[in-house]
Amino acid sequence: MVKAKTVFFCRECGGESVKWYGRCPHCGAWNALVEEKIAPEKPAAPGRSPREIAKPQPIGEVAAASAQRRLLHMPELDRTLGGGITVGSSILLGGEPGIGKSTLLLQAAAAMAEYGPVLYISGEESAAQIRMRGERLGAMQPNLYILAQTDIEEALNQAADMPLSLLIADSVQALYSPALTSAPGSVSQVRAVAAACLALARQKNIPVMLIGHVTKEGLLAGPRVLEHMVDTVLYFEGERYNSLRLLRAVKNRFGSTNELGVFQMEREGLQPLSDPSAYFISNRRPEEPGSAVTCVMQGNRPLLLEIQALVGKSAFGNPRRLAGGYDYNRLLLIIAVLEKKLHLPLGDKDVYVNVAGGARADDPAADLAAAAAIVSSLQDRPLPQDVLLAGEAGLLGELRNIGQTDKRCREGAAFGFRHILLPAGSEGESCGLRLLQAKDLRQALTILDLPV
Repeated sequence: MVKAKTVFFCRECGGESVKWYGRCPHCGAWNALVEEKIAPEKPAAPGRSPREIAKPQPIGEVAAASAQRRLLHMPELDRTLGGGITVGSSILLGGEPGIGKSTLLLQAAAAMAEYGPVLYISGEESAAQIRMRGERLGAMQPNLYILAQTDIEEALNQAADMPLSLLIADSVQALYSPALTSAPGSVSQVRAVAAACLALARQKNIPVMLIGHVTKEGLLAGPRVLEHMVDTVLYFEGERYNSLRLLRAVKNRFGSTNELGVFQMEREGLQPLSDPSAYFISNRRPEEPGSAVTCVMQGNRPLLLEIQALVGKSAFGNPRRLAGGYDYNRLLLIIAVLEKKLHLPLGDKDVYVNVAGGARADDPAADLAAAAAIVSSLQDRPLPQDVLLAGEAGLLGELRNIGQTDKRCREGAAFGFRHILLPAGSEGESCGLRLLQAKDLRQALTILDLPV
């Protein structure tokens, strides 16, 4: 009897090593190698037909194919995917436990059942549990099939005989391949389960959606090669005790990675938030110092966000800088510019910056609002409540131009703003707003009645 050999796999890149190293020899990640036992390969069954071998051909002779999309009638999910789900694509959805991943995919499965049979493979819940959720969500479609199975090979054998419109696997960490001796959730098992699902999807030209767990760092568990195998990677974010849910695309071969889907968790399931700007600025207190409103772009969607800042004297020798929903390194950059170029006394102050409502401001156009909120809190003077701020701050204190200003102006005008402060030289329609321009932070703060 041939003994199973022991190898070490890297959790980050999936690289294989014959012995343990503190640092992966393939990608350089520290403490990423895990030990697994690999069973000897079984000989191929007699009479099995050899697989087809692809041959090279000139690019001009390759048959052109346009990506066919199917709408899920879930506007926020369709927007994040780039206009619907692409036939034959593979989608990986990650998120914290209890955030609503299974709920989202069950609603998507009920929508796709209009196009044909949908198979939902569950390795974590029983069929009765999924039925209970389906009754609550109104997803009792006759074309929606549930299979509670952890053996991926047995599940895909049954899926191969069905004319599917969508295949869902929940989750890649709970399913396993009997061809491997390692435990479910290990690097080799996750890779094998994902590869088997993707192979069936390409063979039958159907979309496949996979659910993946995340680590305590917020990254998808398992080998990073899993994210390279799929066409689209989505992250489902939100706080368990808050009804707001955000769906972000960090990889999308069929659309933009800047799109954002906004949902609200209710008893009937995830409901699209048709007007997220109103949600994020609904509880704003403009009369208080340290509050500024900016307009960021999430793909083609303008989004109004409130940037809050709190500046206070530090009780310790090393002042604290904390950021919530705002890039921490970006915050340090803005503080350094305010200290060096505007000579503001922030060296002995604690500075806290937060994006209200649980959103995240990744657009550099939020720099001006963050800087103005910090100065407003430092001087204990509120900003004008009818001014919208948008501009990128440079290391020299200058304000740099941003794009799609007409969309930002249109969104601000819809919510009652009368002025918009932009970098000098900005072009675009003001859409009824009075256009204010500043060449640097000093001039911008003077316009906002916060002279330094």
